Amino acid sequence: MDLIKQRLSQELKASNLTTIEIAKRVGISPEMVTQYTTTKKLPKLDTFARICKELDLSANYILGLED
Repeated sequence: MDLIKQRLSQELKASNLTTIEIAKRVGISPEMVTQYTTTKKLPKLDTFARICKELDLSANYILGLED
């Protein structure tokens, strides 16, 4: 789980979007975006898929299945 949070956090920062912009694109609250990177909370599968799609991220990379 730590690797997922670390990679997700890095990719969100690299997107150069604000937490508010990411939240609007994905359809969640900015607080949820923050929780995904700072707490034990992980996004639901459909939310994770939307994050990957909206930010053009590799789900396999975020999940640690590839480097």
